[in-house]
Amino acid sequence: MYRWEGMANRRLYHPGMSIFPDAIRTVVVAALETAAAQGLLPSLSDVAFVVERPRDRAHGDWSANIGLVAAKRAGRAPRQVAEAVVANLPQIDHVERVEIAGPGFINFTLAPSWYHEVLRRAAAGGPGHARSDAGAGERIQVEFVSSNPNGPLHIGHGRGGVIGDVLCRMLEYVGHPVSREYYYNDAGVQMDRFAASLHARYLQALGREAAVPEDGYQGEYLVAWGRELAAEHGAAFADGPDAQDRVRVWGLNRSMRDIEETLQLARIPFDVWFSELDLHRDGRVAEAIEVLRSRGYVYEAEGATWFRTTDFGDEKDRVLVKSDGEYTYIAPDVAYHHDKFSRGFDRVINIWGADHHGYIPRMKAAVAGLGYDPDRLEILITQTVNLTRAGEPVRMSTRAGEFVTFREVLEEVGTDATRYFLSAYSPDTAMTFDFEAAKAQSMDNPVYYLQYAHARMCSLERFAGEQGVVRLPLAEVDLAVLTHPAEAELLRQIDRLGEEVAEAAQRRAPHGLTGFGQEFAAAFHRFYTDCRIVTDDPAVTQARLWLVEAAKSVIRAILDLLALTAPETM
Repeated sequence: MYRWEGMANRRLYHPGMSIFPDAIRTVVVAALETAAAQGLLPSLSDVAFVVERPRDRAHGDWSANIGLVAAKRAGRAPRQVAEAVVANLPQIDHVERVEIAGPGFINFTLAPSWYHEVLRRAAAGGPGHARSDAGAGERIQVEFVSSNPNGPLHIGHGRGGVIGDVLCRMLEYVGHPVSREYYYNDAGVQMDRFAASLHARYLQALGREAAVPEDGYQGEYLVAWGRELAAEHGAAFADGPDAQDRVRVWGLNRSMRDIEETLQLARIPFDVWFSELDLHRDGRVAEAIEVLRSRGYVYEAEGATWFRTTDFGDEKDRVLVKSDGEYTYIAPDVAYHHDKFSRGFDRVINIWGADHHGYIPRMKAAVAGLGYDPDRLEILITQTVNLTRAGEPVRMSTRAGEFVTFREVLEEVGTDATRYFLSAYSPDTAMTFDFEAAKAQSMDNPVYYLQYAHARMCSLERFAGEQGVVRLPLAEVDLAVLTHPAEAELLRQIDRLGEEVAEAAQRRAPHGLTGFGQEFAAAFHRFYTDCRIVTDDPAVTQARLWLVEAAKSVIRAILDLLALTAPETM
């Protein structure tokens, strides 16, 4: 849905999208101005109205609700407003029919000539034909995954990773310069507990008596890592005042290697890996606190240093430096966000797990306190993923007992299916990941259904070649023969790619792209079932081959944005 709020407001559309929402807005406003000049209506050109694709195809390709929303101000019935607008509409190229329906809706039906242009653009431009530069003026940093380096990634980290990666790809598709960043907490209490736990497992591997601390990490992966450490270094890290520190460094490197390998398997790249420890070493934590102090948001009480977050709506002020001189966990996070904005990003997007929801007001307060617009910081919360195996829930804690790692899911289910299912649900909705459904090789599996559309397209092209059909240059092909309803629907779906990617990117909603992918695949599968490609009519054959080529551009774009493979056979 696209809302018109006046000519001066930001356009949601760009050359890679259908031009018609903007074109319709422009002519409707022109008609309102003409009607006002004639005394038929009062001035209504600043009224906000919606231009959207109607759900019912019988209502045309686009619909504007101007009659409905302007009626009260006009002092007219909605249909009377719509009639005045239609009577004064300027000419719009490629519009076949304009009708008034219901309580003041104006429906626009596009001519086949428009969809022929859509086909030509998609066939010629490939998967990138709907790209745009609409976001070129806004540099965006996306920070995601950012799991502590104290163990393997679990499926919740994987969900945040896939959502973040697809979001970055969509933002880039609509022109934004994007930087992908992973922030790892290699300082603090959690790393101390991790080091103590690994040291105990290492000593056990050397045959010594040692117990994992009660508040430490119990996962079996540490048993394996302890054995690795013992095999690599013998007893070199067992004793001495710096023994645990040396184990800590080894464990950090081992954990980061596992994380990087898992993310590579998941096709999730990063541009920047940012260390919390560097913030401390470089004095940037103290520097950020001084910025807050200089702006009047820091005070001393009870021997501690406090951040006056209540000035920004937080429920209570927060301690930055404890009475013993140690920083609290919020202090390096304030410094990290100071560093982010000092690098010149226009917008910063953090993707956090569900357990960080309560932390949002504090970070918004930190950004505001540092002197930046808090609206430039967006925080997306991804809800939990429930794994089931044989109907039983799988435990997910990294600090106690067994858990299924993200890598194990990728290796068992496959990267394509794992990525698809993790991006197919709204991030703010908890989801259940069904192993058997994800692995199914059938049309009931949505990722199979999507990829099979591409495989069918490739199969049709091979078959045409086997039949001796040589595809003519597109300029020589008569597209007017594409009159079958399944062809018309597929053309309409091709026209949607740019707007669907832009809307999903704007809403920070990768699941919008998977939803469109299913609709597009369904349109192609119907076309495949209803329309023979190689026919006795050479003109129809040529036009349908080019329609398949255009459709392949769209399906490839969807698969590329989701970072899924595009199989040619299945």
